[in-house]
Amino acid sequence: DWHRQGSRVAAACTGSYVLASSGLLDGQRATTTWWLGPDFRQRFGQVVLDDTEMVVDSDGRVTAGAALAHVDLALWFVRELSPTLARTTSKHLLVDGRPSQATYAMSDHLAHSDPVVERFERWARGHLKEFSMSAAARAVGASERTLERRMRKVLGQTPIAFVRRLRVERALLLLETTDHSVEAIAGEVGYGDGVTLRTLLRKQTGFGIRQLRRRR
Repeated sequence: DWHRQGSRVAAACTGSYVLASSGLLDGQRATTTWWLGPDFRQRFGQVVLDDTEMVVDSDGRVTAGAALAHVDLALWFVRELSPTLARTTSKHLLVDGRPSQATYAMSDHLAHSDPVVERFERWARGHLKEFSMSAAARAVGASERTLERRMRKVLGQTPIAFVRRLRVERALLLLETTDHSVEAIAGEVGYGDGVTLRTLLRKQTGFGIRQLRRRR
């Protein structure tokens, strides 16, 4: 009723399930807590889920990620009215800007039950340096086309995109727990140079190398 009257409707974490169940998210972009992404896709195939985003606005329907993302959601509304006020509020609350859930997501906690996807994840983690689609398909006992189809259905992304996610996860861990150079870390996760890794981390997390290392 509120939405029909022109109100924006918002939800965070599993609240996105409520909006999806009502039909308000049909054909819309949305997000939810990252670890429930596979389950959400299975239940609500008509919703365009992007579980890497912290906040998604889609035609008056605003959704946010994991439970504490309700703070990000509230700041998003404040920022719509006044970016300056939102920045001041975030400083008072000691909340940094968090445009993406990718910085926090742990890919091995993704709730999936597809045996092909599970085999692919285990194999990919051990072959980040020399990953190739043909080798991955052979390792999991499926064709490249079948592997891609199953990955899209369960995780909403291609095998290549998932490996990129694993590389980001591994690179973030190394940045936070070692003093290795960016170039060395790039080589450990399968990239030929540090520039590629820097660009990817900035795109995926919204932060630069110095900001990410401050989290140690």
